[in-house]
Amino acid sequence: MMEPIEANYVPDGDDWTITIVGRGKTLTATAPGLIAARDRADQLVEELAGNEKNRTVVHRLDGDALEFTTAYLNARLAKPEEPAPATEEKPPATEEPAAETEPPKTAKPTEDELAQAATSS
Repeated sequence: MMEPIEANYVPDGDDWTITIVGRGKTLTATAPGLIAARDRADQLVEELAGNEKNRTVVHRLDGDALEFTTAYLNARLAKPEEPAPATEEKPPATEEPAAETEPPKTAKPTEDELAQAATSS
């Protein structure tokens, strides 16, 4: 049985440092982001193992395979921020009379007005 190739990832600010160990060699590289680092690790494994058909690669984040798997899946499944939708030009609204919010107030007649109306009839 062949020994597995180990790929260890260490965050370095926004970049990642990748160290590949196996077959008596160690290869190191950096990449911007975890997904790019995983792709770069595959390239380094190809350099290290060549055409081996049966090879096992263990990916680790700071030495922990479960942490790498969790971080990698989160990076792959994270939705990129969507840009704000472009404002669409709306067709001009047809002009309709503005609805009144309150009914017009009718003034109540004063007692003097009532008395005057009663006497004038």
